[in-house]
Amino acid sequence: MLSRGRLFIISAPSGAGKTTLAKALVNSVPNTVLSVSHTTRSRRAGELEGVDYHFVDGDRFQDMVREGKFLEYALVFSNYYGTSRETVEQQLSRGKNVLLDIDWQGAREVKQKLANVSSIFVLPPSRNELEKRLRNRGQDSESVIANRMREACEEMRHHDEYDYLVVNDDFDQALADLRAIITGNVERRRPVSADLTNLLRESA
Repeated sequence: MLSRGRLFIISAPSGAGKTTLAKALVNSVPNTVLSVSHTTRSRRAGELEGVDYHFVDGDRFQDMVREGKFLEYALVFSNYYGTSRETVEQQLSRGKNVLLDIDWQGAREVKQKLANVSSIFVLPPSRNELEKRLRNRGQDSESVIANRMREACEEMRHHDEYDYLVVNDDFDQALADLRAIITGNVERRRPVSADLTNLLRESA
């Protein structure tokens, strides 16, 4: 009989490198997939339907909400995002480990609806480094950066609701930490550095 897969949640403030880490993780750990969310935002250049997101209009999204199709959904920067319950259940039943890239509010919802969920929070090494990463994107105005920093601080206040913390100070090391969690070799993770204390104090 095929063993049921495991469900993992990964959250982080914007700019912490979560999305890049998540994609690298599913490419390096066999039998692990990244859940593809539904969204009402417009498709960006290079994005593919069913690969990056399932793109739907507002009416269809609200129909899915009323029909109870989502494990969780949220309004983020004027667009809706949601995780399909049916798709996740299908993947788990096929023995796949499923990674959900969602925020702390979505994590709460999923934990209320499903058992045996492991949650991971990815942190930047410092507040200054987080702001630097946001600025290096070169695509946001000062007001947008300031707003994203406020959102990041709010997100980091909920770090203690998660089972595991991973600091993305070095990409390869952070990826190794995530891989250890997914594969069950948690003793191989790095201990959280002392820098974390200062970071969390800054966001308190």
